[in-house]
Order: sequence, then structure tokens, then C-alpha cells
Amino acid sequence: MTKRITIKDILNQKGKQPIVCLTAYTAPFAKAMDKHSDILLVGDSVGMALYGMDSTLPVTLDIMINHGKAVARVSSHSCVIVDMPFGSYQESPAQAFAGAARLMAETGCQAVKLEGGVEMSDTIKFLTQRGIPVMGHVGLMPQHFNIYGGYGHHGKTKDTQNKIMEDAIAVQEAGAFALVIEGVKEELAEEVTKKLAIAVIGIGGSPMCDGQILVSDDMLGLFTDFKPKFVKHYANLAEQIEQAAAQYAKDVRTRKFPGKEHCF
Repeated sequence: MTKRITIKDILNQKGKQPIVCLTAYTAPFAKAMDKHSDILLVGDSVGMALYGMDSTLPVTLDIMINHGKAVARVSSHSCVIVDMPFGSYQESPAQAFAGAARLMAETGCQAVKLEGGVEMSDTIKFLTQRGIPVMGHVGLMPQHFNIYGGYGHHGKTKDTQNKIMEDAIAVQEAGAFALVIEGVKEELAEEVTKKLAIAVIGIGGSPMCDGQILVSDDMLGLFTDFKPKFVKHYANLAEQIEQAAAQYAKDVRTRKFPGKEHCF
């Protein structure tokens, strides 16, 4: 029987072999990526990737639970972490615990992830002291895009660099076992990685982070209209899907499909 990676394993991996992380929202994708990943993150990016939303903000706790169930159900190797959606944890530590407890109990995930630094440290501490492992997220935080006015990179000034470092340290001191650092200057991401004792996972950060994460749909080339600087396409599935659909449509219209071998 395959042993699932635990949060302790993730902590022990810091400074050793880089941690491989990908997002997963559906059973087929999770099954295909499970044995190659250390962490499968059921991200609130599901709203944009699967539902055509303009941002992550409309994603609900029920949506995250449903997708978390699918990923946890078919995976057996990766540590499964589920994002806490916007509005499910910011009000109070008690509200965050109620949402996180539902996520863990109903999905079978190993941890939750939430955005925020110093301002969320009390909440992270509240959760971890009550048995809920937490992955933090600092730098560019997608749930804050209205405050930022977009998705530009962060840490351009010394003051903002100091704030991101302060946030990262606060997340660690509150008890998080890992941290995503997104969309910051390479030097800052490397400095944060060296400074912290917990695992630091980069996206638009530095190759010297303890691990890397990409949205799987970006990595697979399913989105072609916009490609962030930090994304690398390892496949071009959008083009392949369109070509397959075009061939199928042609075969149906010319009555080449179904053939005799497809009929009862």
C-alpha cells in the first residue's frame, strides 16, 4: 500500500530534494499527477480554471469541499491541501476553525491553506493549536487583487520587501508548516527561504525555494490567451483538444463515426 506524504515529511524535505506541487481539482487530473507530486493543492483557482470566474472571490466553501473530496478520494501518494476560500476565515479565528474543520472532515485532506501574514497570525495559531495543519501564503495574494488593483508582482521597494519578510516570519511563528510565496522578486524569495525553518514553496519566486507550484491548467497549456511570466507550458492541451474535437466533428458529419466496430 502506498504511503501518503505527511506534513512532517514536507517539513523534513526542506533543504533537501525540491518539493513538487501542482494544483488539482478533479479526479482524473489528481490520479494522473498523484505519483509525481509531493503536494496536490486543491486551489481556489478552481473558480477561474473550471468555472470561468474572473477571480477566486466567488468560490465557496462547498465548491472547495466537493473538489477536495474528488482529489483526496483518488490520490494515495501526495499530501492533499485545500484552499480556504475568500470570506471563510477572515472574520475571526472561530469562523476559520469552523470552515477548516469542515474542509478536513469532509474531504480527508491533510491540511488547509490560507492567505495573509501578520494579520492572520492569530488565526493560524488558533487553527494549529486545535489540530489543523496550515500552509500560509504571502506576497501576491489573489484574494486581495481588488486591494492591489491587479496581479502585478510584489516586493518592488524596500518597505514592501520588509513587509513580506515580516509576514513570512509571522506565519512561521504562528505554527504553519509551509508557506507559498507568490509573485515576488527572486532575491526576496530566496532570502525568505533561507530565513525560515519551514518549507517555502515558490510560484513566480526563485528556483532556490524549497519547492515549486504551478496551476496544472497553466502547466498543461489549457490557457493560451494569457501566460504569466512564471508559467512554463509542459504541454499544449488546448490545441490538442481543439484538434481532436475538430476531427470528431468531421467524422460525425461525414458518417465515419461511429464505425461498425463501435456498434452493437
